[in-house]
Amino acid sequence: MPKQYWTLTEVVEYFDVDERFLRDLESEEIVRAEMEADESARTFCMEELEKLRLAKILVEDMEVNLPGVEVILRMRQNMLDMRRQFDAILEDVNRHIRGRFPEDF
Repeated sequence: MPKQYWTLTEVVEYFDVDERFLRDLESEEIVRAEMEADESARTFCMEELEKLRLAKILVEDMEVNLPGVEVILRMRQNMLDMRRQFDAILEDVNRHIRGRFPEDF
């Protein structure tokens, strides 16, 4: 089972980013850490790490600024949500059609 939460140190090392970049992403609310009682115990879940990965690509490779990253990631999330809704609609239609025809058809 993959690791569910990563510490700040692990994130900085694995993604090869500096802590300032991560703090900037947090201040723009692009990435959100889960806070423990003491701030040094901030952890990041896999969903937040995926946002960090995409943000790093957008900033470093495509020279997108942080407000642009936020817009792109929000649009991406909206598209994923719409895809889930569309898949649910298709599943409902599929069930409805199967219910109207005999099993042998």
